[in-house]
Amino acid sequence: MNKSDIVVRSALAGLLALGMAAAGSQVMAKTPDGMELCGGIAKAGKNDCASKTGAHSCAGQSTKDGDKGSFVYVPKGACEKIINGVVLK
Repeated sequence: MNKSDIVVRSALAGLLALGMAAAGSQVMAKTPDGMELCGGIAKAGKNDCASKTGAHSCAGQSTKDGDKGSFVYVPKGACEKIINGVVLK
């Protein structure tokens, strides 16, 4: 194995490690102004972002209706008026 092979393999290993680290961490987007996270009301596949419980890492990935960790954005004050709605922080 020559020196350029080692450099290329090291670079690829670094990129793979970086990708795995990014996939393992949940990055939550900033809540839009005037909105709040409302859990427990999203239909399966209709959530707005990553689950607060770690069940999934992206919008549209909830697998069951009413999952408390899967949320949608609603205007502030609206969530507590919705049956089963739970304001998430």
